[in-house]
Amino acid sequence: MALIPATILTGFLGSGKTTLLKRILTEAHGQKIAVIENEFGEENIDSDILVTESKEQIIQMSNGCVCCTIREDLREALQLLASKKRQGLLDFDRVVIETTGLADPGPVAQTFFMDDEIAESYLLDSILTLVDAKHAPQQLNDRQEARRQVGFADQIFISKSELVSAEETEALIHRLKHMNPRAPQQKVHFGEVPLKSVFDLRGFNLNAKLDIDPDFLKEDDQAHAGHDHAAGEQCDHPSHAHEGHGHHHHHDDDVKSFVYRADRAFDAAKLEDFLGAIVNIYGPRMLRYKGVLSMKGTDRKVIFQGVHQLMGSDLGPEWGADEVRQSRMVFIGIELPREILEQGLDQCLV
Repeated sequence: MALIPATILTGFLGSGKTTLLKRILTEAHGQKIAVIENEFGEENIDSDILVTESKEQIIQMSNGCVCCTIREDLREALQLLASKKRQGLLDFDRVVIETTGLADPGPVAQTFFMDDEIAESYLLDSILTLVDAKHAPQQLNDRQEARRQVGFADQIFISKSELVSAEETEALIHRLKHMNPRAPQQKVHFGEVPLKSVFDLRGFNLNAKLDIDPDFLKEDDQAHAGHDHAAGEQCDHPSHAHEGHGHHHHHDDDVKSFVYRADRAFDAAKLEDFLGAIVNIYGPRMLRYKGVLSMKGTDRKVIFQGVHQLMGSDLGPEWGADEVRQSRMVFIGIELPREILEQGLDQCLV
């Protein structure tokens, strides 16, 4: 049986997850979608809304938070769905897991890698994060779950942008890009999103997305490399000149990203030892990390990525004859020790 694609839909309370999900379920795309709901608390109103409007299979998971008791429930729910599909009792093409607005998506994502039975049945396609333009600035300041949801995203949808000014939306886009440069951002109006932006993104599939998007940093991260300014301090760096005014950071997010580049190849054994030690210590704070690496002893690209303490690598295609063999890695996490990581990675180069 082919692997069943799974999508994790996350976002803080009130960001529009259910609206987007209803839209996906009612659109005429010809796909049968199983939905796993994880709502916080005993009463699950969303499933009532969804059940009345679609004939999808809904598994209701109440009473618990996603990072503890629900994790086991999620595993069992996924196993049950796969088993019923194999037996021909249920017919569906893919699974969408809608997490509670208070959830850290990390443990949900890890379920797909830590359990052999789940890994043999499902392919985690991507994590979609909804961000409410009106309330996000405050939520990102106050709530670590909201920051983690952004850090984990493969695709960010900004909802309710019509309720704020263009300048406020731009400031939010800039902030989200700084927190997670690898996730494309898209404004959505009442969940109206083309399906190609929702399914088959292959955000988690190592082989399909072989390269980090070359423009995913554009000028933003480059501009901030070695250019730090304190929270609230005015930044008059040239990269912000196009905005027509000095850019203000009134926040100092603990979820940050940085990119590491190297022109020399890595020594595989040294790199494995170093990364193993790093995830052992900092794993809980490492939300997402991935890279395309040049490795001594092979003419093929090595694609690697991880979530928290789990990481894996895969051989990609051969480096092109005229291609610069440069390793590029992006790390997204909570107060990661950038200098330690950079110095350690430097020491793993041939």
